[in-house]
Amino acid sequence: MSMHLEGPWLSTTGRKKSKFKWRSSEEKRRHQELEQSWNQLKSKYNVQEEQKRSRALKAPTYVPPKIHIRDTSHIPSLNGGVDNGIASRKDNKVYTGTKIIGIGTLHKSNAVPIFSNEEAVDISKMRR
Repeated sequence: MSMHLEGPWLSTTGRKKSKFKWRSSEEKRRHQELEQSWNQLKSKYNVQEEQKRSRALKAPTYVPPKIHIRDTSHIPSLNGGVDNGIASRKDNKVYTGTKIIGIGTLHKSNAVPIFSNEEAVDISKMRR
């Protein structure tokens, strides 16, 4: 699947809101009447217009609670008998037996242990 560039009609940037255009003068008049009745209703019940961000700006800033950390400096550290803290490296694991002759590739990167010469010949004949 490939990416396609679309035209500016699908963009969400650079679009100004233009002035609202009413379908008819009747619809505009109806809207103005509803707006006026709504304002009268708000003034009747003494409801004031709230600014959009006024509540968020008045809120106090969040201060995380202080975490009490207990003092454990009087408890001695367990050393375990090693003073310098350096551990020796483990030896690499190496096969020391005599049963496996080698490792063959059966299909793609499938590693198969080879125990005899006959198996080696069989695996080599199975390739395409």
